[in-house]
Amino acid sequence: MAQQKMLLLDGNSLINRAFYALPMLSNSKGLHTNGIYGFMNMLLRVMEEQKPSHVLVAFDKKAPTFRHKEFEMYKAHRKKMPDELAQQLPVLKDILSAMGIAILESEGYEADDIIGTISEACQKENMPVVIISGDRDVLQLVSDDVTVFLTRKGISDVEEINKQCFEEMYQIDPQQLIDVKSLMGDKSDNIPGVPGIGEKTALKLVRKYGSIEGVLENIDDIKGDKLRNNLETYKDQVVINKKLAAIYKEVPMDRGLDGYRLGDMDTVALTQLFRDLEFKTLMARMGLEPDQGGIHGAGEADNGSAEAVDIETMEDKDDLGKVVSAVRRSQCLALYIDIDRAYLYDGQRNYTIKVKDSFIGEGVEPQLLFDTIKDVLADQDIQKYVLDSKALYTMLNTYGVELKGVAFDVMVAAYLLDATAKEYNLEQLCERYSVHYQKDAPAYSVYYLAKAMETQLKDKELDKLFFDIELPLANVLASMEISGFKVDVDMLRQLSEEFQGEIDRLTKKIFSLSGEEFNINSPKQLSKILFEKLQLPVIKKTKTGYSTDNEVLEQLSNYHPIADYIIEYRQMAKFDSTYIHGLLNVAHPVTHKVHTTFNQTVTATGRISSTEPNLQNIPVKLESGRQIRKAFIPGSEEYILLDGDYSQIELRVLAHISGDENLMDAFIKGEDVHLRTASEVFDIPMEEVTPQMRNRAKAVNFGIVYGISDFGLARDLKISRYEAKRYIDNYLEKYKGVKRYMHDIIEFGKRNGYVKTLLNRRRYIPQLSSRNHNVRAFGERVAMNTPIQGTAADIIKLAMINVYRELKARGLKSKIILQVHDELLLEVYKPELDMVREIVRDKMENCIKLKVPLVVDIGIGDNWYDVK
Repeated sequence: MAQQKMLLLDGNSLINRAFYALPMLSNSKGLHTNGIYGFMNMLLRVMEEQKPSHVLVAFDKKAPTFRHKEFEMYKAHRKKMPDELAQQLPVLKDILSAMGIAILESEGYEADDIIGTISEACQKENMPVVIISGDRDVLQLVSDDVTVFLTRKGISDVEEINKQCFEEMYQIDPQQLIDVKSLMGDKSDNIPGVPGIGEKTALKLVRKYGSIEGVLENIDDIKGDKLRNNLETYKDQVVINKKLAAIYKEVPMDRGLDGYRLGDMDTVALTQLFRDLEFKTLMARMGLEPDQGGIHGAGEADNGSAEAVDIETMEDKDDLGKVVSAVRRSQCLALYIDIDRAYLYDGQRNYTIKVKDSFIGEGVEPQLLFDTIKDVLADQDIQKYVLDSKALYTMLNTYGVELKGVAFDVMVAAYLLDATAKEYNLEQLCERYSVHYQKDAPAYSVYYLAKAMETQLKDKELDKLFFDIELPLANVLASMEISGFKVDVDMLRQLSEEFQGEIDRLTKKIFSLSGEEFNINSPKQLSKILFEKLQLPVIKKTKTGYSTDNEVLEQLSNYHPIADYIIEYRQMAKFDSTYIHGLLNVAHPVTHKVHTTFNQTVTATGRISSTEPNLQNIPVKLESGRQIRKAFIPGSEEYILLDGDYSQIELRVLAHISGDENLMDAFIKGEDVHLRTASEVFDIPMEEVTPQMRNRAKAVNFGIVYGISDFGLARDLKISRYEAKRYIDNYLEKYKGVKRYMHDIIEFGKRNGYVKTLLNRRRYIPQLSSRNHNVRAFGERVAMNTPIQGTAADIIKLAMINVYRELKARGLKSKIILQVHDELLLEVYKPELDMVREIVRDKMENCIKLKVPLVVDIGIGDNWYDVK
């Protein structure tokens, strides 16, 4: 007879983890399913590994527990469970019941208490116990017979902790963890700890004195006046904390351990539940047969084999010929390149090619590998499925190989489906999109992931955006990274000397005003000068002392001239260190080009960002900062720089989306929109508008786009909140279409959980359902701004693709080298200048049809500074 084993799961903890780890998946009826899907994947994996005889899933009840009676503020700050998660709990319980798995919740107790009670009963019967939870509190239950598996990141990263492991980690007995928590408190449960005691100090005290009782009995022996005083002050709370932290092990039970034995599965009920949820992969995994046509949505895709797949390993040139022939027959190639391996899948068979590098002597030389398969890679008719096409374009370029025919980019698709994801790891993506991950055949996983994701893109109406814009854009960005942007290193060094001279001048001035020398870069020393020696008013405090950030310094400038000099000093120091020396450090030693990385899958709005170095952040507000742009020059004297800059694109997009007649009329007539707004807001003829009025109207125009508040506008314009509110109210009164748009888009976001751009790019905004006013207000600002900023981002991406294709189609030498916000910068071969100027204007102004015209300003210059 097989050994009995109890598997205990904290249902609330695990579905909560799954819900936040996976994107907002839902079935075709609108029921959210991500929590259930993640929970089930984890449950099945654990059951396959542990093979338990008994299984229990414990849940919390909504009612208060005995801990709330003991301490009224217990978990008082916990947010209400999101409706999208709450609707999944009853469905999960139905699934568990159909699987023959016991579920239990008990009024007045938490899931941990149920787990602790059953765990205790199992130990009396010598039955091994495995606990799965995301809550570290259960570690106090670890023993010789009890092992805990803690979920760490999401649901796939799990840490196994047995008694030996626990003791090595903490050097205490598991039961003493209650004492540690009693001293340090627990913010997640709103249990207040003793001030100044964190985990390190709490562990040290418990190791020495054994328990909180031992600690309190020996308070007089504890070193450190502050620690000793705090323990004396909070000793009553510490005693209460122990009652709150200890898992209760005597919850009344209505059955013995045999009542939690894994029962028979109700396949009919389970099949129907999974069919309704559209969990095709899970049905296959559990041996359930779906009806033909009964599953749709993400379930339509073939998600690959769960079993290990056959792999053919190749180590020399002769083998590579077989791969080329196979790919040509299938007209399909999934590709995944690692440090010492190239993984290929032709739709039927997997191939692993060992690649030599500087550390591994065996395998095929990289150049030989890519030379052998370059014709296949460059064949437009052979469909390529890849994880990150931009990275692949640039990598293959170093070997003189061109990549064509990219049919799918998994990373870009994942970004479109969930722009808030932090990373796009292949294994995590497979788990997220119900695809079987093949560790030894990642190209196979890429292929089936592409199939599954394509279905989701279509379901969410993102397929056109993906195939028409984001997929071809990766090639454009790769070409820009490869081209690079030349810098004049001699000019940078000269600027550095000038900046350093200015820094020295400012340093002397600051020392003179302060009456002594000190480290200006030290916040501690600076605050001592400002607030103790000069007796300036304290504006803001931090954990470590007085704040000396720029916002504080700007306010202090009203009291003492030293503040302005410190602000200027910081600006000049940043220009010199971050920009001048930053550029000199990354410029190629021979070509003097900087090759930035354009990030296509980072921003939530769809904007492209730039890193290493960040060329989109080169200063423009101050003349001293703008001087840095003079160092950016064409690659040779045969070329000149051309800049195409959209004029007020976000306001034009706002006019189109809102349909506001006043705003559209201003753009259609070609009027100065800020002058027109000033006339409307201040209710005076346009010819009477002063420059100050126009500037304030401009701030209102752009502020509205970003959902600015009266507080924010007042701060920007240095006016009262009353006056700022009056400007905004007057604006919305005159521009009723904009006011209607702002209301409607927020309501759309609340109903759907996301807002979208004109080209259907989605941004999910969970903050809109928050009960916290400030968080909800932030969500509303995001909802108002995202369709505007996101549509502007989509438009410039479309323009980039069209300009790039036209330059290639005409065989021109000119090329795009940079994209910054609403402008494109090109390096133009001088004989092609007139032609390229017309191409840029035409493709940028006509890439999309709006209700108002798109206008592009063209600038020409021998350096980046001069094109503006």
